[in-house]
Amino acid sequence: MTQSIREVMTKNPVVLSETTTATRAARAMRDSDIGDVLVVSEGDDQIQGIVTDRDIAIRVVADGADPDNVTLDQIQSRNIA
Repeated sequence: MTQSIREVMTKNPVVLSETTTATRAARAMRDSDIGDVLVVSEGDDQIQGIVTDRDIAIRVVADGADPDNVTLDQIQSRNIA
């Protein structure tokens, strides 16, 4: 069965600042039952990238980094389409 974009898109995506910590982003994902957040620049709210739960697992936890000291700017995927 063919699905429309409306059926699979997130209607109200969670948007966080690039200065948000990985810990806070993980909690936002947990609380919203989602696997990713959009990242915006601090000054102008322009979308800069996306961070997924996998990004946090691979780029923070697996590397032994402190998620309270890692910002989304450091782990986001940029130039998304």
